[in-house]
Amino acid sequence: MACASPPPLAKRRPMSSTPLDKTFDPAQIEAKWYAHWETNGLFRPARPHAVPFTIVNPPPNVTGSLHIGHALDNTLQDVVVRYERLRGKDALWVVGTDHAGIATQMVVERQLEASQDKRTNYSREAFVDKVWEWKAESGGTITRQLRRLGCSMDWSREQFTMDPHFTKAVVKVFVDLYNQGLIYRDKRLVNWDPKLKTAISDLEVETQEVKGHFWHFRYPLADGVKLADGRDHIVVATTRPETMLADMAVAVNAEDPRYQSVIGKFIEQPITGRRIPIVADEHADPELGSGAVKITPGHDFNDFEVGKRAGFKPADMLNMFDAEANVVQTSDGLIPAEFVGLHRFRRDGLDGARELVVEQMKALGQLVMFSVTAKDGEVTEKDAEDRVIQTPYGDRGGVVIEPWLTDQWYVDAATLAKPPIEAVRDGRIEIVPKSWEKTYFNWMENIQPWCVSRQLWWGHRIPAWYADDGQVYVAETEAEALALAGGRAITRDEDVLDTWFSSALWPFATLGWPDESALYQRHYPNDLLISGFDILFFWCARMAMQGMHFNGGQVPWKRLYLHGLVRAADGQKMSKSKGNVVDPLLLIDEYGADALRFFMASMESQGRDVKMDKARIEGYRNFATKLWNAARFCQSNGIGASTSLAAPPATLAVNKWIIGEVVETVAALDQAMADLRFDAAANTIYHFVWDQFCDWYIELIKGSFDEETKAVAGWVLDQILVMLHPFMPFVTEELWGALGERADYPLITAKWPEPGAGVDAAAKREVEWLIALVGNLRTAKNELGIAPGAKLEAYLPDPSLATRATIEANPGAIDRLARLSAIRFEAAPQGAAMQIGAGDANLIVPLEGVVDIAAEKARLAKALELSTKEAKSLEGRLSNPSFVEKAKPEAVEKARADHAMHAAEAERLSAALARLG
Repeated sequence: MACASPPPLAKRRPMSSTPLDKTFDPAQIEAKWYAHWETNGLFRPARPHAVPFTIVNPPPNVTGSLHIGHALDNTLQDVVVRYERLRGKDALWVVGTDHAGIATQMVVERQLEASQDKRTNYSREAFVDKVWEWKAESGGTITRQLRRLGCSMDWSREQFTMDPHFTKAVVKVFVDLYNQGLIYRDKRLVNWDPKLKTAISDLEVETQEVKGHFWHFRYPLADGVKLADGRDHIVVATTRPETMLADMAVAVNAEDPRYQSVIGKFIEQPITGRRIPIVADEHADPELGSGAVKITPGHDFNDFEVGKRAGFKPADMLNMFDAEANVVQTSDGLIPAEFVGLHRFRRDGLDGARELVVEQMKALGQLVMFSVTAKDGEVTEKDAEDRVIQTPYGDRGGVVIEPWLTDQWYVDAATLAKPPIEAVRDGRIEIVPKSWEKTYFNWMENIQPWCVSRQLWWGHRIPAWYADDGQVYVAETEAEALALAGGRAITRDEDVLDTWFSSALWPFATLGWPDESALYQRHYPNDLLISGFDILFFWCARMAMQGMHFNGGQVPWKRLYLHGLVRAADGQKMSKSKGNVVDPLLLIDEYGADALRFFMASMESQGRDVKMDKARIEGYRNFATKLWNAARFCQSNGIGASTSLAAPPATLAVNKWIIGEVVETVAALDQAMADLRFDAAANTIYHFVWDQFCDWYIELIKGSFDEETKAVAGWVLDQILVMLHPFMPFVTEELWGALGERADYPLITAKWPEPGAGVDAAAKREVEWLIALVGNLRTAKNELGIAPGAKLEAYLPDPSLATRATIEANPGAIDRLARLSAIRFEAAPQGAAMQIGAGDANLIVPLEGVVDIAAEKARLAKALELSTKEAKSLEGRLSNPSFVEKAKPEAVEKARADHAMHAAEAERLSAALARLG
C-alpha cells in the first residue's frame, strides 16, 4: 500500500473493493473527488516535520475566465505540487487573484453604461464600493474553473491583491522605496491610452499592421542658409504629420556630408513658424530616406531620447495633446488657433489635426508629391506613399496608443535589477530552460525606469500627498503625511499603482510579509515558479527585484520554469479575431479533465509552444479508459489493493520482470521531474501503463492467477495509480478507492513508490525475449495477410542455453500469445518460410500451405511499387524551395506527413517481401 502513514499490516482491515462500472465516465467522478479533497482540507500543508515545498500561482485577473494558457500553466503547477506531496513534502500551493486595475474598472463601467449610468456620476469612494460589490458577486469565476481542472491549491489561504494585509505590504514597499531614493516622480513619455485616459504598460500594448501613409515634407532652412547642393530646405518624412505641430528639432547624422554644413543652424517650421535647430544624432540614418528626421520629443519614444541628447529638458519638451488626444496649445503658443481642439485623427466624419496639417502643408507648397506609375504607364501624383505601418493599440481601450509626456511615478529598476542579475549568474536562481538566460540578462542589464502610476480609481492608491506649492509627502498613512507636512493642508495623489507593482510582491506578501509569520519563515523563499515566458519581464523579473530587495537578499524562488504558448493546430497564435480560440472547459466537458491535463503535460517540452490537437486529447481519454478496463479485469480476477509499500516477494519471471519495470519507471519519472521535463515524465508513465502493464503483463498472466501473481499485480496497479496521479488525479483517485477500502488515506495523501527491489536481469531478459517473439510474429503475420489466430510451427536449431530455457519455461504463453503450437529445436524443412528474430534467436516459420507464396509476392511487389512512387513524388515536391516557401503551411505539413507515411509503408512492404525469400 503506497500511503503516507499506513496502519501496521497486522491491524489493517481486509482490502474489500467496490465493483467498477463497465464504462469510464469522467463527469461522474470529477466533481465528487474534488469536493472530497477540498472539504477534507487535503490541499493544505499539514506536515510540520516534513520538508516544505512552496509554489505560487501567477494570479489570474479577478475578471478572467479560464483560457487554454491558464490550463497549461496550472496543469504543470499541479503536476509538480501533487508529485511533491506524494513524496512526503509539506506542499503549499498559494492561490489567489489579481485586482486587475484597468480590466476590473472597465467591467464595472460597462455595467453602469448598460443601465445608462457612468462612473463620473459617483464619487471615487462610491465607485470603488461598486467594484467591491461586483467582486463579491462575480469575481470568483476563474477560481471555480481552476477547481474543474483539478488544481490542488490551498483555498483556505486564497489571496487577493487588494486584501488588507496585501495593501499593507504594497504601501510599505512604496514608502520604503521612496525613502531609499528608489521611487521618484519624473516627467517622461508613457504609453497613453486616450480612451481609458491612463498610462499603460508595454504588455497592454498590441502592435497591429495598419494600412497608412508616408508623407514627405519640405522644411525651409532659416536665415538664408542653404545646403551644399544649393537647396534651401531639408526633406523629412513621417507617418504622423500631426506631430509636426510640436517639432523641436531636425536630426541628421554627423557623418552625412549632405548636412554637415548646416548642423547647428535652424529650420523654420512652415505651419507654426517655430525656429528649430538642426542637431547631429546617430538616430538619423543616412541610408534611410533623406537622412533627416523630424524630432518631436514630447510624442515619440525615440525622439524623446534624441531630444535629451540634444539638451532639451523633459520639462521643456512641447506637449500638443490633452488626455483624449485632442490638440492643445503648446507652451510657446505657436500652434495656429484652427488646430486647437481638433482630435488627432479624422472622427465622426470631421477632419482631424492630421488631415489639416497635410492640407496646409500642401497649400504652402511644402508637401512633396509622390509619383505612381500605373500598369499602362500612366503616371499620377499622390499626396503620400502607401505603407503598412506597425501601429500600437491598447489591448483594452482598442484605440491607437499615444506616446505622451506626463508626470508619473517611477521605480529605479536599474538599481533593483542588479541583485537578481547576480542571482541568476551564480545559480541561486535557475532559469529553465537555460536558453532564456540570454534574454533575461539582455533586458535586465538594459532596463528602463518602471512607470508604476495609473490614472484609475480602482487599485492601490499611491500613498503620496501634496501641499499647495507642489511639495510631496510620502507616508503609510495620512496622519503620518500631515506630520511630515508640519500641519500644512495636503491633498492625496489621485493615481493608483500599476497592478504589476503589487503582484511583484506575490511570493512573500501572500505569506504574511511584512509580518515575520511562521508561514513566511517556513515557506519563503518559494521553491519554484512556473510562468509563461511572455511575462518574464513584467512579472517574474520584478518579483526577483522586489523579493530580493525586501527579504534580505533572499531570492523569491530557487527555480523559474518558463513554458511556451498554446497555439492553434496550424501553429497560429490563438485570438478571438481569428476565431481559433479553444475553450478548455469545453474540452473538459468532452474528454474529461484528466485527458486535457495529460495532453498539456505530455506536449510541454521545455518552453516550446504547444500545438492544440484534439485527436491527442481524445487519445489520452482512451488511455484513461484502457487503465480503467485493466483495473476492472484485475478486480474481476481477485486482484485488489496492495498491503505493502515494498514490492511483494516474487519467484515467477513475469512477476520479477514487472517489479523491475516499476523500479525503472520510478527512476525515470524522478529524473524527468527533477529536470522539469514534463513531456518525458508523462510519456514515461504512459508507456509503462499502456505497453508494459496493459499490453504485456496482463496478457502474460492471463489464466495464471496464483496468490503470488495476484499480490504482485495488485501492488503494480497501486504503483501505477500513485505515479499517474499527478497527471490524472481524478481517474486514479477513483480507482484507488474502488480497488480497496482505504477511505482514511485517499490517493492524494499516499506515498510515492518505494519498491525496495531491483531489476532481475535474467527475468527481464526472459520476458523481453517472449515480448520480442510475440510482437515480431504478429507483425510478420500482418504483413503477409496471415490471420492473427492462425497456429504455426517454428524451428530453432542449436538455441543458446538461455533461449532454450526460456522456451521450455513458457510453453503456455508461447502457445497462447505467439500462436505457435511448437518450437522445434531442429532444422526447418525445405520450402518457403519467414524468419522471426527474438533476442539471440532466429526462428524459421514454414509458410507452405499457409499462404500462396507467388500471389503474395505479386501483391506485395505491386503495393511496394505504388508506395515507392508516391514517396518519391512527395520527396520531389518537398525538395522544391518554391513549394515549401509559397504553399500554405498546412499544405506543406500534409505533404511531409504523407511522405513519411508512404516511406514507412514502402519499408514495411520491403521487409515483408524479404521474409518470403
